[in-house]
Amino acid sequence: MEPDLFTAAAEERQESSPGASPLAVRMRPRSLDEVVGQQHLLKPGSPLRRLVETGEQGPAGPASVLLWGPPGTGKTTLAYVVSKATDRRFVELSAITAGVKEVRAVIEGAKRAAGGYGKETVLFLDEIHRFSKAQQDSLLPAVENRWVTLIAATTENPYFSVISPLLSRSLLLTLELLTDDDIRGLLRRALAQERGLAGSLTLPPESEDHLVRIAGGDARRALTALEAAAGSALSKREAQIALETVESAVNRAAVAYDRDGDQHYDVASAFIKSIRGSDVDAALHYLARMIEAGEDPRFIARRLMIAASEDIGMADSTALQTAVAAAQAVAMIGFPEAQLTLSHATIALALAPKSNSATTAIREALADVRAGKAGPVPPHLRDGHYKSAKRLGHAQGYVYPHNVPGAVAAQQYAPDAVHGRRYYEPTRYGAEARYAEVADRVRRRLAGEGEEGE
Repeated sequence: MEPDLFTAAAEERQESSPGASPLAVRMRPRSLDEVVGQQHLLKPGSPLRRLVETGEQGPAGPASVLLWGPPGTGKTTLAYVVSKATDRRFVELSAITAGVKEVRAVIEGAKRAAGGYGKETVLFLDEIHRFSKAQQDSLLPAVENRWVTLIAATTENPYFSVISPLLSRSLLLTLELLTDDDIRGLLRRALAQERGLAGSLTLPPESEDHLVRIAGGDARRALTALEAAAGSALSKREAQIALETVESAVNRAAVAYDRDGDQHYDVASAFIKSIRGSDVDAALHYLARMIEAGEDPRFIARRLMIAASEDIGMADSTALQTAVAAAQAVAMIGFPEAQLTLSHATIALALAPKSNSATTAIREALADVRAGKAGPVPPHLRDGHYKSAKRLGHAQGYVYPHNVPGAVAAQQYAPDAVHGRRYYEPTRYGAEARYAEVADRVRRRLAGEGEEGE
């Protein structure tokens, strides 16, 4: 018996019968031209388009494809399109629920299909990072012998979560969050097309805006929310999906927040000022508003990195480490988990001791330079690694600090124009209190006033 007859029939019912399956499944693209977003992967001549349009996978082609990106960006869709376009069987497994036994069963089925009726198989393995090293190793024979076309998906950095032998045999494709315009196009297509809502409802701009915001670049989330709101509107015999209906259906209030307007800048400003003012609760409130409104988590992470130096600086230098680590984590994990990382960093920065001395120091140094207070570099500090340097007096008389007690040599470093000018004025807050004492002591030594060994 040919199992693909049943698979094909089920797929046909899912795609063509409104109500037979979730809206996100019914609206799944059938070709690359229907795929929303990811244009960097779909341009003419790209490896993915060649694989789909020509079935290119011979000895020189990739043994497998690895799709890396946030949830809802089209990983399952692209795997499905590859199988449909190249007329292959499509088998989907999740590493959350499947193990080596299930993988081996699929591989055996693929061998039978290839030998029995010449049908190749696409194995889509979702969440491959959930597989252990041993489980990933079990995929290698099937990949190397081309028994299946493996398309694996992960939301985590594959260089950390996928074994090297599998990674080296894969075409790695990085997917990006969908833009607001991508989500709008997807919603409008779902409203209009027969396999979607078939024009049964209209979506006012304010309702569309809210759906776009709560989607957060996730196509599946957008369509699921639209379906819930549409079901609620139809049950009340309404002709349009009102904002109140969307809010009720998805249990999320619309947040007054425009990523390109005043609310964006006002909330972001209040977020930073709350951190600067050490009001951790207010900072978390504004963070929540940005998250709920669908703000780009990378934007929030960038603001935290700036605040770590601008408002905390030398009072707690570990704040910058925390902010940078948060930005790296956000880039790797995405929402919704990234909200935990952003909360962690926000709390740490809000409760850290504050100092703007680094900000003031560079601002005043730049002001002097822009005012023309630069002057030539003192001769003893100039480069002496060339033939005529000694004749010019360059690098002559320079005192190597490591050769003197305390490793601080009493000599002039700044140009004459700003010699003696103090840019760094430390506070006595947090860790900076210690740096203030160090700075005072070093300045005295540089001026030749300190005691030897001080």
